[in-house]
Amino acid sequence: MNETLFTQVQKLFERTYARVGINLEDCLIDRHRCRQLSILAGRSARELNDLARTFLRAANDRLYVGIYYSRWMIEQLERHDPRAGLSEQNIRSLIAFVEEINHALHAALQFENGAREIASEDFARNLELQAQVDTYLVLLLFVAFFRKTQRVSRTDRKWLRFHLFGRQCPNAFEDGNLRARYLETTELAASYTRYLDTLNAIRRVEEIRLFRSLNYVDKKEHILALPPAKIRPLLRN
Repeated sequence: MNETLFTQVQKLFERTYARVGINLEDCLIDRHRCRQLSILAGRSARELNDLARTFLRAANDRLYVGIYYSRWMIEQLERHDPRAGLSEQNIRSLIAFVEEINHALHAALQFENGAREIASEDFARNLELQAQVDTYLVLLLFVAFFRKTQRVSRTDRKWLRFHLFGRQCPNAFEDGNLRARYLETTELAASYTRYLDTLNAIRRVEEIRLFRSLNYVDKKEHILALPPAKIRPLLRN
């Protein structure tokens, strides 16, 4: 039986980091439930992406997760399956698809490690920063798979960076907290992934595993402490 794209992405993250012990695909919710949870999440949640969302709730020392994908987004991925190649027709949908799986997985791992302040701003920024970094690495794997040399060109990286970082519009948020969150995490992720591009495969895995173990404040300090020489030559990418 062929695995779904969802399962393949979850397994990729679990091989890189750690298993969460459940099939996150079982956490998928429909549009009606998404509306209910969006209302409960408060006014600022109305500004979040309508195409895909992850909802978290802690109760009785358990973490409850809901992952929503719009029917339109799923149809785009089915019509233009990224496993057959990346294009302008599926890149944005794939980014949203991967990021929500990543949010759920890392929220579960952090909860297992004792993090309970899931409603805090640092927790949200941690998930967002981690998701942008991990999604960039997943996109690189997709691109490399369809290259005969298994190498990703500078043009490929520039295209991925545009869609993942360049097209983001944090200033469009009316809510000041959301605006600050996405502005900061996008800038940090763009800088950190430039550094990751300078590492070989083995060193990169070691680095991102260390990075995942850090809280948000430490992640930010880690990125800001990177040697400028590791970043500046790649600023045009």
